[in-house]
Amino acid sequence: MSPITSVTPPRRLTAQDFRTLGLSALGGALEFYDFIIFVFFAAVIGKLFFPTDMPEWLVTVQTFGIFAAGYLVRPLGGIVLAHFGDLFGRKRVFAFSILLMALSTLGMAAMPTYATIGVAAPILLILMRILQGAAIGGEVPGAWTFVAEHVPFRRVGFACGFLCSGLTLGILLGSFIATIINSVFTPEDVAAYAWRIPFLLGGIFGLVAVYLRRWLQETPVFAEMKQARSLTPELPLKSVLRDYKRGVIISMLLTWILSAGIVVTTLMTATFLQKLYGYTAQQSLAATSFGTLFLIFSTAAAGAIVDRVGSGRFFVVSSIFFAAATFAFYTYAATSLTVLFVLYAIMGLSVGMVGAVPYVMVRAFPARVRFSGLSFSYNVSYAIFGGLTPLAVASLLPLNPMAHAYYLLFIAALAFALGLYLIAKGDSVEAEVGIEELNERLATSA
Repeated sequence: MSPITSVTPPRRLTAQDFRTLGLSALGGALEFYDFIIFVFFAAVIGKLFFPTDMPEWLVTVQTFGIFAAGYLVRPLGGIVLAHFGDLFGRKRVFAFSILLMALSTLGMAAMPTYATIGVAAPILLILMRILQGAAIGGEVPGAWTFVAEHVPFRRVGFACGFLCSGLTLGILLGSFIATIINSVFTPEDVAAYAWRIPFLLGGIFGLVAVYLRRWLQETPVFAEMKQARSLTPELPLKSVLRDYKRGVIISMLLTWILSAGIVVTTLMTATFLQKLYGYTAQQSLAATSFGTLFLIFSTAAAGAIVDRVGSGRFFVVSSIFFAAATFAFYTYAATSLTVLFVLYAIMGLSVGMVGAVPYVMVRAFPARVRFSGLSFSYNVSYAIFGGLTPLAVASLLPLNPMAHAYYLLFIAALAFALGLYLIAKGDSVEAEVGIEELNERLATSA
């Protein structure tokens, strides 16, 4: 669809808007760091929190099962937090989610091992991981809702894209800290105590972010709804599932695109580069970090572009770029280290199209149920597709060594099809229940 037009002159982003975006993105980065740091120390954690005589394959399965528990609980945590966010305010839930993440991460840093408390150790570890999952389930949709309701509707794409950059920075920060820990300390020291340092840092950073979020203000959209007593009189999720099925379906498909792009090109590719393309672990991690830097930039750029051209045209064009860049990367990545880095930079730019995903999602639900609609669609879809993508790709690789590339071509085709749909039907998907310019709405109703 084309960008929304208005009879009122557009409001520019103010210093207060940029402070809101900065604090929101910083908190999101730290919370994503806390959530993802577990995977970088999974091998060490598995040896410390399970019996020493347990087969190694079973330790690995149970350790990653605990990691997956954080993903599985995301829908429940997100739905519950979003419910209160739609009824009592975005700011309170936004602050609570990062507090919950900080406390559970500190809990992991202080966790006794199996040698100390026996079977209670993995049970407590699962509990902390579940709390982390509940927190992240409320953080991402809450952050998108929060920033989108603070800025003019002509800047919603940039605001959400900028926040996506912050979340991606959290992944890069986790990789960076893990690299430092494993470089500075010996494997024996890491197993003895140093594995706790990243969790301790994450918890402290999280508490700092909680303090900084005290300076954020409730969104003008929610404040106006509360004053006008126009909050939803029923269970927000009930209204979402009854009245906004199309918004749910489109948001879930867009989340599939987002999760597949991030999981395959960022989280799984370091392993691909080692097992399929012959690079060392250090080369693979360096290339992944390099590509992630370009992803951080391109998500914010994608948000700014979608504000100008509209979601339909953006996804039609960007999906073609995404298809070409990812297929070229996985076809020619083994050529040389220089080619690898160049292609990863280009692929990182193309994956940045996911920065435009929340532009559609926050506009697909009215303000009174926006948090719940976004949270349900995003978290359920991410739990399904984020969890199944690694399994599907790994299962298909023995059949075809380019299975990961073909899967991303399918994702590109899905993004292209959604782009065509939004060109044709975008006005009815987005405009009727989209982000309103508050002053204009109040002037119209006066």
